[in-house]
Amino acid sequence: MAGSRKKLPIGVDIFEKLIREDYYYLDKTAFIRRLVDWRGEVNLFTRPRRFGKTLIMSMLKAFFELGTDSDLFRGLAVSRDEEVCAAYQGKYPVVFLSLKGVNGDSFESALDMLSALLSNECGRFLYLLESDWVAQHDKDAMQRLLERQSSTELKSALSTLMRMLHAHHGKPVILLIDEYDVPLDKANSRGYYQQMADFLRVFLGEALKTNPDLYFAVLTGCLHVSKESIFTGLNNLKVDTISDVRYDEYFGFTDSDVRKLLEDYGLPDACGPIKEWYDGYHFGNANVYCPWDVLNHCDKLLQNPNAEPELYWDNTSSNDIIRSFIEQADSTVRDEIEKLIAGEVLEKKLVLNLTYQELSKKELLWSVLYQTGYLTLSPLSKSRQRGFACFVIPNREVREIFVEKIREWFSEEVAPSHRDGLYRELWNCETKALQERIRGILYDTISCHDYHENYYHALLTGLLLDGRYIVRSNDEMGSGRSDIAVEDPGQRRAVIIETKRSRDYDHLEGDCAAALRQIEENQYGRPYLKKKYRVITYGIAFSEKECHVEGRELAGE
Repeated sequence: MAGSRKKLPIGVDIFEKLIREDYYYLDKTAFIRRLVDWRGEVNLFTRPRRFGKTLIMSMLKAFFELGTDSDLFRGLAVSRDEEVCAAYQGKYPVVFLSLKGVNGDSFESALDMLSALLSNECGRFLYLLESDWVAQHDKDAMQRLLERQSSTELKSALSTLMRMLHAHHGKPVILLIDEYDVPLDKANSRGYYQQMADFLRVFLGEALKTNPDLYFAVLTGCLHVSKESIFTGLNNLKVDTISDVRYDEYFGFTDSDVRKLLEDYGLPDACGPIKEWYDGYHFGNANVYCPWDVLNHCDKLLQNPNAEPELYWDNTSSNDIIRSFIEQADSTVRDEIEKLIAGEVLEKKLVLNLTYQELSKKELLWSVLYQTGYLTLSPLSKSRQRGFACFVIPNREVREIFVEKIREWFSEEVAPSHRDGLYRELWNCETKALQERIRGILYDTISCHDYHENYYHALLTGLLLDGRYIVRSNDEMGSGRSDIAVEDPGQRRAVIIETKRSRDYDHLEGDCAAALRQIEENQYGRPYLKKKYRVITYGIAFSEKECHVEGRELAGE
């Protein structure tokens, strides 16, 4: 990379650090004017993970906070808005909490994490302990928070700190809470959900509801969980979801953002693959790329111009939502998942106000997948009746994530119940029984038959993985690479499988025969025959959820 190019901000979500250390920045500061013009008293922005929420919040803190360095915004869009800068820049006390790290295994450990966060934030305002304008009982409470001496005061900690700042500065506080719903998400998966919901109801309620010390608040998260009663009685809440248009271009990269980035780094040829893999999200009226993916892939390309796209977004989460979705899928849901993976559109009811305890409800899972970034809206949604939407998988990366998680689920949950019977039929060359077993698996589980030619190969590999035998996939044998080879050294025997994807049912038998010829012509079995193994070869052809199996034993040398 040329020395004049700025560093790419991989994982940098602190605005001040990004600017001071001269990282590359695609200017989103016009968001500030939009917020000033359209804000409510409490503003909630819901977006999927890795779409720039934390950087936006850090930018707001750097702009509004008392004593801010105006040089941070020099040359950026908001700096040219003299009216906004004169009225707001550096004019308000700001409290900023990011709850993304509040993920304890128990309610007590989660509260301990939150206590540490509040202690650190109070540490930015030590001058309040000496203020003549602040009540002594509030100073005492702040001192206990700093020393983490009392957990009982955590519920009122935010409102206490805001009251002190308002009293000292004579100005109400701007409150920023990033990833407000992470504690609920973790609590739901770890068994202390109701305790956390009860806590947050008071913790947030005291700070946001009829609070004279609040100028305005901005919260971000993945889901709008108003039904949780977290925001009970909060009539001043203004919600902006991924379906709304007002701020649609500020979270994520637009097409023009990506073109500029690729031009600045001399990567114009990467436009097509990046669009295929990481574009496709529809926020309001904007077409959006995932910034995390684009930045990571550009960074890889600068190191290796031949780097292939990867599942960068997949590695930022455990993808528990997809996993739970797949595990509870009935035959109808399985068929719908297959349609999505095949690129089809799925029309379902769209529900934007959810609760974490509702995530397991089948009829709401599509809305959850939409709000968390695994699905997006098709343009067809504009013509559908109110309350319904047409969902699609946004891009190649998310489609690969679906397929990968289905493979994992299949290997862990489905394959073990079939493995012994499958091996019995393979070793005994029971082709008809083997064919019926594989066909039954295809009909009873989620398959991706219209998506990927290698899907069937991966399906069989997952079925066969077993500690008793040596299973090789795409290994060099003879004069080529066999799809799957299984070796049983103890019994001196081996199975070689070649898979084919047929274009329709009429070609299954012919493709099976071609697979067996390929094994023989490329002498895939020769390494085993030389060791005096019994070798059985199989051609298995697939078309959607049908298959045909042919097998034969190779003659020894």
